[in-house]
Amino acid sequence: MKTTVPRLFAEIARSRGEAPALAAKRDGAWHQTSWAEFHRAVSRAARGFMALGHRPGQAIAILGFNRPEWVISDLAAIAAGGMPAGIYTTSPPEQCHYVAEHSEAAVGVVENAEQLDKFLAIRDRLPDLRAIVLLDGESDSDGVVSWSELLSMGDGVAESRLEARIDAQAPDDLATLIYTSGTTGPPKAVMLSHHNLIWTAQAVVDALGIEASDRFISYLPLSHIAEQMISLHGPMRAGASTWFAESLEKLPDNLREVRPHVFFGVPRVWEKFQAAVAAAGAESKGLKKRIAVWAREKGLKGGYAAQRGESPPALYGLADKLVFSKVRAKIGFDRARICACSAAPITLDTLEFFLSLGIPILEVYGMSEVSGPGTLSRPDRFRTGRAGFAFPGAELRIAADGEILMRGPHVFKGYYKDEAATRETLDEDGWVHSGDIGDLDADGFVKITDRKKELIITSGGKNIAPAPIEAQLKSIPCVAAATVIGDQRNYLTALLSLDPERLLQAAAAAGSPAADVAAAVQCAIFTRWIEEQVETTVNATLSRVQSIKRIRLLAEQFTVEGGELTPTMKLKRRVVLSKYAREIEALYP
Repeated sequence: MKTTVPRLFAEIARSRGEAPALAAKRDGAWHQTSWAEFHRAVSRAARGFMALGHRPGQAIAILGFNRPEWVISDLAAIAAGGMPAGIYTTSPPEQCHYVAEHSEAAVGVVENAEQLDKFLAIRDRLPDLRAIVLLDGESDSDGVVSWSELLSMGDGVAESRLEARIDAQAPDDLATLIYTSGTTGPPKAVMLSHHNLIWTAQAVVDALGIEASDRFISYLPLSHIAEQMISLHGPMRAGASTWFAESLEKLPDNLREVRPHVFFGVPRVWEKFQAAVAAAGAESKGLKKRIAVWAREKGLKGGYAAQRGESPPALYGLADKLVFSKVRAKIGFDRARICACSAAPITLDTLEFFLSLGIPILEVYGMSEVSGPGTLSRPDRFRTGRAGFAFPGAELRIAADGEILMRGPHVFKGYYKDEAATRETLDEDGWVHSGDIGDLDADGFVKITDRKKELIITSGGKNIAPAPIEAQLKSIPCVAAATVIGDQRNYLTALLSLDPERLLQAAAAAGSPAADVAAAVQCAIFTRWIEEQVETTVNATLSRVQSIKRIRLLAEQFTVEGGELTPTMKLKRRVVLSKYAREIEALYP
């Protein structure tokens, strides 16, 4: 039966009572919040927003790193009859202004003084903004209230007034706004209904067997629907608990403390884990090193055997006991049943690295327009290098031109204030046109090959998908990011950004004296070695027109702050092409 997010939340809170719902670390210790306390806090915050002048249909803009107050504010905004609009913490003031103005936010919720300054800088240009709530500390600025003041203000609003707002909501009403990361232009506001969120969360819980005793760890941007499914809607549907990392830097320590049962990471997170595990393994000597090499060979064979429905090779259990179990414990994955990846392409090298350690990474494909996941991979049904199969209860097909189309109860209501963009993405039959090119294998597993609008058309008229080539380039040791160029050119070239964490190991393999990225970029020995890697590991597998003829090593990292990456680590191709136009022209003398 259809219901609304506040009604479902109240039901789960009643049934789970004093069981843990949220956990955060303060003063060096983890503090848990029960489901009953969680529900009371959401009610108080919702009534606090009402006291500040929030009206039904207005947005609440939220700017801050993952913490209990973030999800409390999110649910409180929905309960009050409004919609939360998350803003990425890396956003400069102008991007904050875009989201707050476009959503007509009545209240801004900010984490700390740094984020408060962004809102204070744009407040005069936000006519709908009634107040700003500061989560950490207090401020003397007019119109700024602390978190504790917000809750106290809520105590002065009758619960019956909030209940009236909740009663007025219907399952197909707009519940939240998810702003896209803006790879091709200004962010669009994806409208998701109560039913979108609840149906998708229920489908994830059912398909993956999520249990009330499971722990999730929250650290990716909560502005993104994928993290909201992992940190909020999925755990809420199952009655499980969400533990908030202290920061990205402390994530490795927090993982070992929390030991989650489900872990979701974007490719860059998995690559960092890979670099750390590989560096630790490189210090092994003698018998210990030989055992590790033997175990990984067993692990890789066992991982692929499992995908074919075959038994693991002989002595796989011994390899697990001697090596895999220790690696999982060291990372904090000793209880992890599900380790997933999405949001951007991940290299086969990284996938096979973890598969060889008995940690299969389950790829998922999706987008905000389908409430997060469009496909699913399970521990008993996955394919390394493919992004899962059609989401249970929904549809996925490949159009005649190769575009991936999706349809089902998870499909969004449209883009807020943008009917033209809605018509471009959502057709009359309810199919979402993803903009991604892909294919399906005989078992129904999808592979994403490129973005429809990013195909390179050479001067010779050849259509070339850059994403698969970029993925191969990223498998070269020390290459952190790659951009293939060649549109309207007579051959392909590539910009390669180097990974400082893997630099020393790669330099040693190259016989280069370079001790950092800046030195490596200037080192002829290192550059020749990378060129050899391109030729032997990439070009050798490609046709002549797909081959990379020249490369340029960049000393700069591709970052969110630099504009080359979205907050979900997708490449902003147009930004890269513009920012490095001079370097690109030098590749075409």
